[in-house]
Amino acid sequence: EDIIVLDKPAGLVVHPDGRTTEPSVSEWFGEKYPESRDVGEKLGDIERPGVVHRIDRETSGVLLLAKTKKGHAVLKEQFQKREIEKIYHLFVHGNLKDDHGTINLPIGRSASNFRKRSAQRGARGEMREAVTYFQVLKRAVIDGSQTSVSFIEAKPKTGRTHQIRVNFQALHHPILGDKLYGPKIAPRNLGEVGQIFNRLALHARAITFKTVSGQKMTIEAPYPEDFQKALAIINE
Repeated sequence: EDIIVLDKPAGLVVHPDGRTTEPSVSEWFGEKYPESRDVGEKLGDIERPGVVHRIDRETSGVLLLAKTKKGHAVLKEQFQKREIEKIYHLFVHGNLKDDHGTINLPIGRSASNFRKRSAQRGARGEMREAVTYFQVLKRAVIDGSQTSVSFIEAKPKTGRTHQIRVNFQALHHPILGDKLYGPKIAPRNLGEVGQIFNRLALHARAITFKTVSGQKMTIEAPYPEDFQKALAIINE
């Protein structure tokens, strides 16, 4: 009654940016649940019905929306207290050396590109804490070539903009298909797995939260087709 959970497809923005006109999750939500149009908080002049958190346009997977003001307040409090657990699955360039670990690198704004964040020296503005726990689920060398990829599970403790993308770029293992943070490599030079992704190879796999009644729930989003194909290749 208070919360819905979506499996967002890659390529769909969560809410408008005020500069372009395109379909969005919040627009769909307002049409599907007109009685909930006043639920949520504006971002400047941008209406964002239902939105409590967001994932990047190119990221697929699980997304929470609030249908009632009570649902919005309950979820917002859990996000602020970092009580909501999020799990992401992703493919990165190269062979990640450690089987598991913690990335703890503060993030600021890039000095060279206003759209980017950075964990490097020279980043502008306030450097905000950004902590991500990770575990390697699979490593593979593709096509018997020098192209290697690692399949990762990541659990962000904090929720900074582009956090997982920036964290793994800082380790020199950027996410496959990341046109903003990844290396400029022709798809044909990335092996079979790299050629599958014409988008960011990042999937919001699961989320754990409490409902308005206090019930703890974990919802998992199935892998989209590109993830299924890539996993079939590396499992060989």
